[in-house]
Amino acid sequence: MTETAELIDNDFLRQFELKVENEMAIIEYSLQERKIFLTKMIIPDSIRTDEFELDFIDLVFSNIKERNISVVPTSPEIAKFVRRNRKYKRMLPVGIRI
Repeated sequence: MTETAELIDNDFLRQFELKVENEMAIIEYSLQERKIFLTKMIIPDSIRTDEFELDFIDLVFSNIKERNISVVPTSPEIAKFVRRNRKYKRMLPVGIRI
């Protein structure tokens, strides 16, 4: 479902957006120095599946990795994703454990 959708970083609203089937999935963030705090994830029930959720978070992490900044997942769903995907633990700032 996420293959054809384009991830948008909406700087003004401080959120990543992914439009699928006329619905908008969102991950809100706060950017401070060289860290991005992922604070809230909103996925409409009509498009929510475990696979979609994982793909969406993976797209966001790939985007952040390209910018070479650290990630602080404060959203429970995103922290759970990091725990399950060790490759993203390297993106956490020094001293942060999930």
